[in-house]
Amino acid sequence: MDLSVKTPENVEHMIEAIKTKLRVATGAAIKPSHFDYEKYEDLVDIYELVMAKSHFSVSEMDAIVMELGHLRKG
Repeated sequence: MDLSVKTPENVEHMIEAIKTKLRVATGAAIKPSHFDYEKYEDLVDIYELVMAKSHFSVSEMDAIVMELGHLRKG
């Protein structure tokens, strides 16, 4: 998958992978359609960070979910 291309499929892939890896309890509230393409590169950065780590503390998970919230269309 070429994440350098801004596509709805890439956004969906990254969001679903992040939710799965973090086991987000409120995952249904995080939908790919909520994200702003102007902030696509930031989403890629978060995705790469999440995929690179094997486990997360509660505070790390909170920070990641908060950052995802900042990337939402507003």
